[in-house]
Amino acid sequence: MALFSRFRRARPDPDDVAAVSVLDEPTRRRIYEFVCPKRDAVSRDEVSEALGIPRQTAAFHLEKLADAGLLDVEFARRSGRSGPGAGRPSKLYRRSAREVSVELPGRSYDIAGALLAQAVEDADRTGESPRACLARGAADLGRDIGVPDDATDEELLAALTECGYEPRIEGDDIVLVNCPFHALAKTHTGLVCGMNLDLLSGVLGDATRPRLDPQEGYCCVRITRR
Repeated sequence: MALFSRFRRARPDPDDVAAVSVLDEPTRRRIYEFVCPKRDAVSRDEVSEALGIPRQTAAFHLEKLADAGLLDVEFARRSGRSGPGAGRPSKLYRRSAREVSVELPGRSYDIAGALLAQAVEDADRTGESPRACLARGAADLGRDIGVPDDATDEELLAALTECGYEPRIEGDDIVLVNCPFHALAKTHTGLVCGMNLDLLSGVLGDATRPRLDPQEGYCCVRITRR
């Protein structure tokens, strides 16, 4: 179900876009690159001294990075002392565990990787060919997403849009302007396009008839409308 949810959010997450935009400011990016490799959380004073910027500037940019979820904040007394007279804890920063990814147009290489890895594991367990396991796994994921057999064109387009395909109607077909697996499909065409067809066949069920019909500038799958 987690895999299904990620695929349905193939378009860039607005929060990820906002986080990446925070790093567009040069000083902020330098601070982030300084903090990331540190084993221990760092203070505003450490950032200020290391980068040769005023402490107030360091504090401002550290807070912006924390607000975007790129840094975690914690408090500790660096002196090691505790109790009365130990002073206030320092505000410290370290890289957060949050993963941020923005790809335009939308790609779903993590979905392809998960399906391929599962196919190898299934093949080792069952003795089937990895391709057969991949076809079954892709179709199963598609059925998790599935649209009703009586879905309207608008419902089909909405489901395909959520998965990042950028669909549009051309005559009797629905064409897909974007392939979520573009780079992989270029280097492993037969394997990845077959996986894509199985996936979309699962998504669409009996509502339409997807087929392989590679054309320049489109996804390899075209969909015949009922």
